[in-house]
Amino acid sequence: MLEPTGPLPPEIYWRRRALAIGAAVVVLGLIVWFIASLGGSGDENQQAEPAGVVSSASPTTSAPTSTPQQQGAASGASSAAGGSGGSGGSGGSGGAAASAGSDSSAAPAADAPVAANQCPDQSLAIKATPDKATYRVGEEPGFTVVITNISSTECQRDVGAGLQQALVYTLSDQRIWSNTDCFPDAQSDLRTFKPGEQAGFTVKWSGTNSVPGCGEERIPVGAGSYKVIAQLGELRSSPEPFNMTT
Repeated sequence: MLEPTGPLPPEIYWRRRALAIGAAVVVLGLIVWFIASLGGSGDENQQAEPAGVVSSASPTTSAPTSTPQQQGAASGASSAAGGSGGSGGSGGSGGAAASAGSDSSAAPAADAPVAANQCPDQSLAIKATPDKATYRVGEEPGFTVVITNISSTECQRDVGAGLQQALVYTLSDQRIWSNTDCFPDAQSDLRTFKPGEQAGFTVKWSGTNSVPGCGEERIPVGAGSYKVIAQLGELRSSPEPFNMTT
């Protein structure tokens, strides 16, 4: 059966068979390669798919991040709940009242504006000077208060009478009087101070004692040695002595 038969020479039939077999081998190889390439792309898709799934799912599984406003609200709610624990059944109203009180105490007064470039205490100097070295009992001593910008930059400061004080002490540091005890003037006086610029004020003392709130009878002081100190906020001057004589 393997021997070629026909009118042509046998070598021609062998060549045809060889060509047919070679063509079949080539076609079979192409089929195998095509099938292998399809299988490889399927594996790559399967390997890539989990990464895509994880990426798309990660936003939904991430923990939500609270904003600073949400954190502040949560903190305020927690404080209100803690502060109203002892009020029995009125926890909600007690927390609201505590929150309102906190806000009102922290808010600046409407008539006391805060300067954007406020002079810090370390940029100012304050000094109080008696008009005379000696006064007679019954006189009203006068004091000059001078505030100076000792920094190299321009700034602003409220020097209203409610913040600016003149205080009289004995030499043994017993407090006698302050100009804000009986006249707590809260009116603001916002001043701009250039480097080296000064602002001067005059304060009169009635020669009597006083306490904060002016709740006691005011009694004239006797003869003796005293000292005056000026104060602006937390800034205090050096004491300046003066005398009261009969």
